[in-house]
Parts: sequence; C-alpha cells; structure tokens
Amino acid sequence: MIQSLLIANRGEIACRVIRTARRLGIRTVAVFSDADRNALHVREADEAVHIGASPARESYLAGEKIIAAAREAGAEAVHPGYGFFSENAAFAEAAMAAGLVWVGPKPSSIRAMGLKDAAKKLMDAAGVPTTPGYLGEDQSPERLHAEADAIGYPVLIKAVAGGGGKGMRRVNASAEFLDMLASCKREAAASFGDDRVLIEKYILSPRHIEVQVFGDAHGNVVHLFERDCSLQRRHQKVIEEAPAPGMDEATRAAVCGAAVKAAKAVEYVGAGTIEFIADASQGLRADRIWFMEMNTRLQVEHPVTEEITGEDLVEWQLRVASGEPLPKRQEELSIDGWAMEARLYAEDPSQEFLPSTGRLDHFVLGGRIRIDTGVEEGDRISPYYDPMIAKLIAHGATREEAIGRLVDVLEQVEVWPVRTNAAFLARAAADPDFRAGKVDTGFIPARLDSLVPGAVPSEGVWNLAANAMLASDFGGSGEAGDPWRALQGFRANADADFSVTLRHGGETRTVALAGGEELEGVATANGETMLVFSEGQAFAFTLPGADGGAGGGAASDGVMLSPMPGRVIAVDVRQGDVVAKGAKLVTLEAMKMEHSLTAPFDGIVAELNVAEGEQVSEGVVLVRIERGDGA
Repeated sequence: MIQSLLIANRGEIACRVIRTARRLGIRTVAVFSDADRNALHVREADEAVHIGASPARESYLAGEKIIAAAREAGAEAVHPGYGFFSENAAFAEAAMAAGLVWVGPKPSSIRAMGLKDAAKKLMDAAGVPTTPGYLGEDQSPERLHAEADAIGYPVLIKAVAGGGGKGMRRVNASAEFLDMLASCKREAAASFGDDRVLIEKYILSPRHIEVQVFGDAHGNVVHLFERDCSLQRRHQKVIEEAPAPGMDEATRAAVCGAAVKAAKAVEYVGAGTIEFIADASQGLRADRIWFMEMNTRLQVEHPVTEEITGEDLVEWQLRVASGEPLPKRQEELSIDGWAMEARLYAEDPSQEFLPSTGRLDHFVLGGRIRIDTGVEEGDRISPYYDPMIAKLIAHGATREEAIGRLVDVLEQVEVWPVRTNAAFLARAAADPDFRAGKVDTGFIPARLDSLVPGAVPSEGVWNLAANAMLASDFGGSGEAGDPWRALQGFRANADADFSVTLRHGGETRTVALAGGEELEGVATANGETMLVFSEGQAFAFTLPGADGGAGGGAASDGVMLSPMPGRVIAVDVRQGDVVAKGAKLVTLEAMKMEHSLTAPFDGIVAELNVAEGEQVSEGVVLVRIERGDGA
C-alpha cells in the first residue's frame, strides 16, 4: 500500500481524499495557493506545501510546482482529485517520470477518451452504442451543414475538445445552422484552442445516465451501477442520484455491460465514468441509450455510488494504484437503497446565480446525512476557484425517503453573509414531478421561474424576525453583550397589539405580533443584525437607523459592486438610461462563467464606471441606480 500521498487539488475533494488516506494510515501532503493558506484541506493534511499565487494557473495548474512539492515532502504518490490535472495525460506522465505513483488511469487511456470524436469512433469499434451523428475529418461548413440536414433536426453541434457545457449549440432548423456553427467554433477556439466540431442528433427528452466503472492492472473491470445526473442548469449538474429512477434490470444490465465494454476497450485502470445520453420519451430502454463520453477520473458525484454500494471509491483508487487487484468482483456488488447528492454553491439564484464570495461568518449544515465540504465557519469563499461550498448526500431505503431527508437538510441550511442556492435546490428536490421521477435535462430550465426563490422576505419571515427581536430584548434593557437566543419553530405569545419596527434592506416595516402564531425557521444574532434562516434562505434585519448590513448589501441602495475580480465583457446601459427592475446592466466573466448584474429596482443609471474589456477588482462600484419619479 502507498505510504505517503500528495493531493494535487484543494477544497472539498482534497479533504475527501485526506479522510480516506488517514483511515488507511497514509501520510498526506496538501498543496496550497496564497488564497488557500489557511484553508481546511491545509489544516487537515499531515503536511502542506505552498505552490504559488492565488490564480489557479500560477498554483494548482502549475505542474512543475506540484511535482517539486511532492519531492520536497517525500511523497510517494499523487492523487489529482477532479478538475485541474485529473484528466491531463501530460501531467500524469510527468509525475510518473519523476518517480511518483499516479493515482489515476494510464495516460494512454486519458488520451484515448479525451477527444469526443476519437472516443466515439473507438466505442463504435468496440460495439458500444453511440448517438447518431457525424465525426468526419471534413470540417468545411458545407459538409457539416449537409450532414446535419441528413441527420435531421434538431441537432447538437459539439466542440471536439469541449467540456463543461462550452462549445455546444442546439440547432432547430437548417436555416440556423451556419450561424450557430460559426458561434460554436469561435467559442471552442477561445476555450480549448481547437475549433473542430462534431454533429449529433439532439435528443428531445434526454436523460443523463452515467455508470461508475473501475479497473485494475490485472485486467479486471467492474461497474458499480448507474447514476442519474439529469437535473442540470446550463449543462452543469445540480442534483445527482443513484440508482436511476425508472431503470429496470434488463436495461441496467445492458447499459452497465456497455460501460464495462467501453472501459476494457482502453485497458482502463482506476476510477472512471462512462456517460450515456438516454431518450426517455418512452421510458428508459436499452435501445435508446447511447455513449456520450468518458470521464477518466473520480466524479464529483461519486458519493451517491458509495452510499448505495457501501464502498469507499477513494480507497479503491489507492489500492489499485498500489498494484492490488480490485477489492470486489462484480457478483459481490449490489445496490442498497437510494442516494441523492445536492451541490451547495455560493451563488445567488435571485441574481441570475451570481457567485457570492467572502467570509463564512455563520455556517451551519445540520441533519443526519453525509456532508462533504472543504470549509468551516470563519473560512472564506474565494473568487479564484469554483464556488461549491459542500455536497449534501442523503441515503434512504427508498427514493422518497432519500428525497425527504435531502429537502429537510437543504431547508435547514444556515449560511451568512455568503448567499447560497439551498432554497433553489430544496424547491427542485421537492417538486412533484421530480418526486415522481419525471426528470430530464430540461427539467430545471422549464421550471426556473418557480424554482428560484424571491429575494423579498415572506410575511412569516418578517414575523419571525420581529418575535426574535422581542424575545432577545434587542434594543431593550437586557445587559450589554447578552447572547441572542436561537429560536426555532417556536410559538409567539405576545399580545396581539404589540408591534416591532425593523428594517430589511431598503424597507422599514412595523410588524404587529400575533399571539399564538406558529413560526417556522431559525433566528440568531450576528453583531447588530438579526439573521433569519427559513426554507434554505437567509435574511438580515436591523432596527431602524442601525447599520447592520441587512438584506442584500449595497444593491438595495442601487449601488452595484463587482462581486469578484473579473473582466467586463458587456455593458448594456449608458449613464442617464431609464431601467426597469431586473434589466441587465453589466456582465462580468469570472470563475469560468459569465455573470450579469441587474437593476434592483426601477430607476435611472446615475453612475457608470466601467467599459467593456476592463479588468475590475472585487468591491468596485460598477453602476449606481437612483430611483426615478414614482419608482
């Protein structure tokens, strides 16, 4: 068994690997950037080595620094986690050339599955069903257009070297094809340095089904059943589950058998995932599930597979990398119950999912479920990396039980002042169609308006805040420094004519307390601010005149700050323009995505401080909106 391990990653996955390595008695070495100097993965590892500045390209994507760190710390092996170098054949080769054990697949396997067109040709040759489409070398617009016409619309144009939803366009009619092709090629060239594309038949009721596979150096390959990752937003997974709803044993045997066949075709060693696209218009059927791509690494959603099989996939990785055979044979693996994973992100759904960065002053994740995270209260969500806070994983005997546990925990999330998508996730998981297993990749886009919670507190939240202030003697005669009491699910017993005046954002309201009213939620203090957590959302209240930073920050006053360092890629207004609430003002490119700032209310652009193409720092005033007459 490996004796010492460097984790070439950060955050949640680094902590996850450290947890298993510690149980196995393996010494762990973390690497960290300037931004992560005090991060949880650094604190949990046996040793940590600084590798550079905060931007990933100067630290976590600086391969020579990571290999030097491994040598410095005397590490025997390197685990790449997911993202960063996890599917980089050149880095794997460099690590192996430096005498390190690579906890991952052979570089040849990574390369074989790295390009979508080559991978699909390989799968065709291996007898794995692939989506109808065009994978030819002729990349002329005329040939691509003709192939799309022959396949039949709608079709999907996909970048050969694509990933993460970039370099993809749906084309509904022949007349749209050339414009969409040009746009896709531009994005592919900018994102991947390769503008080649392939054409696939677009599936109208698509389900994203993937199979966990594992191989060892002795020629053994098994599957650990399937996962359903159909709940997606902008091609990014939101909630994953295992097994897949509606999967019968015959279809499971066919798709999992195809996954094993795919892994054997590239002599696969280690953890991998074979992704399939299913046409679910007539339910899951073996003849309507096609190979899409292979991820040659451990997946973000691997915990749901661990929960239903009882296996530790990181331990499997370490044992296989040490030269051991697979821990179990296929016939020894079985499914126990149901598991769901929700990705808790630092983002604000009410502001078009704009990432939210900063210090986690209040951070409580409760419930009797598995929580994989890379942060604790007091840590910071950095603008330099993916804004995932935690993965919440619920297991139950049935799908309904797993959903119930997940929704309960999501509704109890307490995070401040960083915003999260907890309420959005809870609404998605509680949706009747989701509960019934009626899911496809269009589920969230079709229901987005109903799934995104409003930014305005409900009457119940106002009442809870008022009762909490009363119970805590806020502004009253209590001794200075008295702790505010946490209130959860309590019944208000104040006189019906008693009232409290409080402020949230730009609104001040006098709330009449109703005796005997049942109030659900949690209220607690944070400095001069009363925080209320209800159904996955967070709201902040103060007394009138107090400056507690309540409710949504500067945007409530019309001042739009840059939430993180980034580049301004679009400015949609000019100074003096009249704008309506929700109108797009400025779009930033940061944290690998585009983020739009919108008007918080009807008004006039009183101040505009940026132009397209500018780089901006965090906290810079970009736009200021003044309320217009009658606004």
